[in-house]
Amino acid sequence: MSGPDRPALPVVIVGGLHAEARRATVARLLADVPGSVVLHHDLATAAAGTVVRTVRDATGILSAGEAPLVNDCACCALREDLVPELVRLADAGGTPLAVVELWDSVEPKAMAEVVTAGGFTVTGVITAVDPALVLPYLGNGDDLAEGGLAAAATDQRTVADTFARQLEYAPVLALADSLPGSPEADDEDRELLAQLHPTARRVSVGPGGGQGGDQDGGHGGGHGGVPGNAPAGAPGSSPGAPGGHPAGPSSELARAALAGFDVESAAAAQHPACALLPAEADAHGVTTLVWHRRRPFHPGRLYAALEDLTCAAARSRGRFWLADKADTLLHWDAAGGALCVEGAGPWLASLPDAAWDLVPPVRRAAAALDWHPEHGDRCQHLVFTSPGLDRDGLDRLLESCLLTDAEYAAGRAAWERLPSGFDTLLEV
Repeated sequence: MSGPDRPALPVVIVGGLHAEARRATVARLLADVPGSVVLHHDLATAAAGTVVRTVRDATGILSAGEAPLVNDCACCALREDLVPELVRLADAGGTPLAVVELWDSVEPKAMAEVVTAGGFTVTGVITAVDPALVLPYLGNGDDLAEGGLAAAATDQRTVADTFARQLEYAPVLALADSLPGSPEADDEDRELLAQLHPTARRVSVGPGGGQGGDQDGGHGGGHGGVPGNAPAGAPGSSPGAPGGHPAGPSSELARAALAGFDVESAAAAQHPACALLPAEADAHGVTTLVWHRRRPFHPGRLYAALEDLTCAAARSRGRFWLADKADTLLHWDAAGGALCVEGAGPWLASLPDAAWDLVPPVRRAAAALDWHPEHGDRCQHLVFTSPGLDRDGLDRLLESCLLTDAEYAAGRAAWERLPSGFDTLLEV
């Protein structure tokens, strides 16, 4: 059957590099949504040329198979195989919830978009986290390939940047405390997690799938989360769910999994021009510094300070502008002692008025909130989060990288002649 004629099959995506936390989260969902089914693609076998697929429920494995690599890419094989399996489940009927358990380094954004494009409704995206491991993973600059976690031969991601994206994309974080072999999380660990993703709905999942409570009082939200009722045909939407399974999910985790998810809003919230960045915070030894200025950076001085700025915090991100590249919005993304700087298109102030109609409304709204009579939406908006952050020293270093009064007064024609160390970094 085609998409519109296919029986409803709500889909929740559960991911995360913390494998034990992920397994505990999936086990909890299987227990709390009777009749739910988990699809998992194991990419560890990619070196042998295949990806292993398993489909299971609370009683065990229902089916298993292999999918060949596509273009020598395990993630591509996952994309090609996942939607047909969901179609098969939907057409068979009787499944109240499909749980897509991602392999360790697979990022939820891509898979949420694949599932949605396949005609299915993603009702939730959850990243499973062991709070005690947040700082170690954010500080791990190793390539994924070194730990056997690369999704393709060309995969150059690191543990830290992959974990950061998994964490920050999901509107729901499932926290698995006290897992066997893992240290106990303390207040600093939990505060770091809260400051990294303050809008996330945090739900406790005990070791082995034990269930705790909703740590934010039941308030949803976050990057792409859409609070509301479960979709029609999902558990809890009516006195009887599809296939005769009891309605009404029995845990906060299950309710969060069915709360709703907007893929387009989630993508917009990740765009550097309108990203929902954390606010200032300082508690339990963890600090978030929000640094917002209008004056452009001197390209040479900022480039010379990059190493110190990158190592100043466990995580930093945001957008910025350089005096010699005043029309280009630049994206700052740092974790694990490594920094990625990329061009993210033009600032809206550099576009002709007619082009504004082609820009998504959320981007125009973000620009309007940040508008300056001289510079438009150009600004420095960088956020640094870390235990033991030297905010005063970091503030002084950032200020020293801005144009001086004399340099600023010289105007844009002079700025464009400033020597830049960023050309190579940006591959301009």
